[in-house]
Amino acid sequence: MFSEIAEYFRTETLPHMWCPGCGNGTITAALVRAIKTLRLDQNKVVIVSGIGCSSRMPGYLDFNTLHTTHGRALAFATGIKAAKPELDVFVVMGDGDSSAIGGNHLIHAARRNIDLTAIIINNNIYGMTGGQSSPMTPHDKRATTSPYGNLERPFQLLDLVQAAGATYGARATAYHNQLLSKLIIDAYNNPGFSLIEAISQCPVSYGRRNKFKTPADMLLWQKEHGVTAGRRALKDEDFLIGEVFNKEAPEYTQEYEKLRQRLKGGER
Repeated sequence: MFSEIAEYFRTETLPHMWCPGCGNGTITAALVRAIKTLRLDQNKVVIVSGIGCSSRMPGYLDFNTLHTTHGRALAFATGIKAAKPELDVFVVMGDGDSSAIGGNHLIHAARRNIDLTAIIINNNIYGMTGGQSSPMTPHDKRATTSPYGNLERPFQLLDLVQAAGATYGARATAYHNQLLSKLIIDAYNNPGFSLIEAISQCPVSYGRRNKFKTPADMLLWQKEHGVTAGRRALKDEDFLIGEVFNKEAPEYTQEYEKLRQRLKGGER
């Protein structure tokens, strides 16, 4: 119930601007429930976003929040974490925001392995700016810029950031919202760059162009195609949910502090 998490919202900004049936509200609640379960100090939590539908989230949340420029959420978040490593920094981005204009920042945040918890809300399309295809639009699916079907192959985001150096990656959906909260908790507890891909439904810009009659149909699709590793072999359109990789590597702010202390002690 909303009353259980209302203390984490700027209730005067509600109701939100998301379309009926959008998954952003469900994913916002999953994030807030994770923060509540972790018992984080509300005054030490920072939520950073870029531009897009999902990036409107910080405007509704009662933490330290930044609604930044398109594609630059991770750049702002990196500066915050480097300057104030004691803060708990969560970065919320859309699929276009993070993997198109923000793609360079994504791979370098992963390469540095800086302790950020990044959540990419993947609705497979640019929902806010007119329904254009994004780097995450599946092959053959329709958008305003691909009315006869998308010719490009989508990024595999978790493979991308793992190759770049991230130490934790997982995936869930708006339908699997309890799993999503658990994965956000696990990602936060990882001392390094963590990425959660949260698959969401966009009934207005994506669903109606791709033969989904209702938002409920899109949620059922998530239920049917989200597969836990080992449960069954992946079929067409299936995708893994749950933890995808988890490894160890030096974390940037810890390495920076070691260097600072060494130089402070006169060592070169």
